[in-house]
Amino acid sequence: MRFLIVRTEIRAAADTDIAAAWAGGGRLRDETSAPEPRRQVVHAEDRDAALLLARALSSVGAVRAGRHRVKVLPISDLDPAHPYHRDGG
Repeated sequence: MRFLIVRTEIRAAADTDIAAAWAGGGRLRDETSAPEPRRQVVHAEDRDAALLLARALSSVGAVRAGRHRVKVLPISDLDPAHPYHRDGG
């Protein structure tokens, strides 16, 4: 399985937005409709490589200061019959 390692900016949230999301049982952030702005994207072919790259990206000053975050996302491989599948060539 392949992985995508992404370093993103953390969006600030107002206290009223946090309270409203908590009271309403909803989400404060929905990454599917409004993802955080990406700063860096890296691909890895296996989990160990993905975690090693994520650890390296986590050493960036902005991540350590809490302004950015690192996410490791699994990417499912495309079916060989899929029209956008590349067979390595």
